Amino acid sequence: MAPRFDDLSSSYHDLLRDPIRDRFGGGDSAFFHLRKSTLIRDYFRAAGVDTRRLAYLDVGCGKGELLECLRPHFARVAGCDVSAEMMQGIRGVETRVQKDPVSIPYSEDRFDFITAVCVYHHIAPSLRLALSREIARVLRPGGVFAIVEHNPFNPVTRLIVRRTPIDSDAILLKPSEVGRLMAGCGLFAPPPKYFLYFPRRLFRLTGNIESLLSVVPLGGQYVVFATKRPGLRE
Repeated sequence: MAPRFDDLSSSYHDLLRDPIRDRFGGGDSAFFHLRKSTLIRDYFRAAGVDTRRLAYLDVGCGKGELLECLRPHFARVAGCDVSAEMMQGIRGVETRVQKDPVSIPYSEDRFDFITAVCVYHHIAPSLRLALSREIARVLRPGGVFAIVEHNPFNPVTRLIVRRTPIDSDAILLKPSEVGRLMAGCGLFAPPPKYFLYFPRRLFRLTGNIESLLSVVPLGGQYVVFATKRPGLRE
């Protein structure tokens, strides 16, 4: 994976461009990162957790856009990725290279919150449990792991993935697979929340409606917030 993403790094944003995706985001890919940032902040707000006391790691952080969105809201943020070239432009955030795609270069029980955003569909299915166990290892008891993936039930999402060069190796995950992976590494995973129903222009007017639709499996992507039970160790 590392050589491939190293080679794609300089043209990464151009290779992500798609007419449907561009119109949906209002011509600005920042919309997609901000949506994920909002979902994460809303999750912790609803749980009554002050994220300014938490240590956060983004696995497969790429160019660091989500880290940049969330950095002001956490006590410490860090990122890791298989591609050093992808992370080259990240400033003010600790980053480490994953020498192996299923190995996390941090010690155990290190982070309160971990994300993996559109990472797993680039990982071979046979290796996904190993990555999940590594994430569980570096997650503190009581910590939260948020996995965000493309929704394979959404035909528009499948179309965009099929014609996006970055996703030429993508094997999409159903939420049921995510549930099995989380159970396999000892994390408790509630049902997924679906999002990206409305394009940027409409979302500003219909945000509350999208929240109500989060249980309907038709959004462009979904998120699962899995928890490591206190006292549990793999």
